[in-house]
Amino acid sequence: MIKRIWHGYTTHENADTYQALLHDTVFPGIEAKNIPGYRKIELLHRDLGQEVEFITIMTFDSLQNVIDFQGEDYERCYVPAEAQKVLSRWDLTSAHYEEIEHRGY
Repeated sequence: MIKRIWHGYTTHENADTYQALLHDTVFPGIEAKNIPGYRKIELLHRDLGQEVEFITIMTFDSLQNVIDFQGEDYERCYVPAEAQKVLSRWDLTSAHYEEIEHRGY
């Protein structure tokens, strides 16, 4: 499994708007692409005082599946225009990690 991890930041005033945009538009749009090997997306957030950090973790079966989603420049971030309007800053690239162990209880 490959984990694609990305960070975006917004103001407190825009945090709910951004979260709703992800839930209502961005995530369904990704799911509608029916990308082979795409398994899930996770959303995390935390209050950093002056801003709110959001982290997305996408799970794919292989790096080739990530390339199928994002293209040959697969590290490039995917931030739709409507999301850019409410984010104050974001990572320009995503980090990719191979999951080597997963335990559940």
